[in-house]
Amino acid sequence: MEDFERRKLKKWIVLMCILLVLVVLVSMRLTNITVKGNSRYTAEEVEEMVFPDFWDKNTVFCLVKEFFGSHEELPFVQDYDIQLTGPFSCDLVIYEKSIVGYVRYMSSNMYFDKDGVIVESSQETLPGIPEVTGLNFGHIILNRPLPVEEEGLFNEIMNITQQLNYYGIPCDRIHFDQSRNVSLYLEGGNIIAEMGPSREIDTRISVLNDMLPALSGKKGTLDLTDYNESDREHVTSFRLRDDQETE
Repeated sequence: MEDFERRKLKKWIVLMCILLVLVVLVSMRLTNITVKGNSRYTAEEVEEMVFPDFWDKNTVFCLVKEFFGSHEELPFVQDYDIQLTGPFSCDLVIYEKSIVGYVRYMSSNMYFDKDGVIVESSQETLPGIPEVTGLNFGHIILNRPLPVEEEGLFNEIMNITQQLNYYGIPCDRIHFDQSRNVSLYLEGGNIIAEMGPSREIDTRISVLNDMLPALSGKKGTLDLTDYNESDREHVTSFRLRDDQETE
């Protein structure tokens, strides 16, 4: 009888220990989440997308899901890592897709990377990402290169966007004509900068950056097509919308 009572007591102890462990595991929640690598979303938006449900913030469930499960698919995000830094904290590291521009197709914005691969289709217009017009392409398939015939075109686009970012020049649209001359649409289209061929565009964007403060609040076309670093006499003119010419 005494052995029976002893065994029964041991079972209750084991059961209570199991329940205690379960309570502890359930109560362990990620309350301190540090988001890193995000630029297109706020930390709050990222946290809500990655941890949409109650159980997603449970430390144990999160650890198991991170090890065995798949990640949520987030627009404009290539992938992310959840790095536990403690029982109640983690680092959420975001790896955003590299996007240099977009084209309009079938009422959607088709965003592409430096290699011309379509990485996202969205109705949303991302700030700081220019539309690219004047390209000739057929059908567009997500995660496939934009089908254009012009060789080296995406290297040109990448170089233009890098130069614009370097000088901090916001650009709404990059347009290529049939001869691959470049026009930049700035300040909501109020300023159109005709840049000529892209082979000399680095220097011309530098000149554009120097001239923009004097054009603030104006509407017109800045002609930089004849600008030559070795011949500064061909600097160009700014044509107002009413065709009045000013130097």
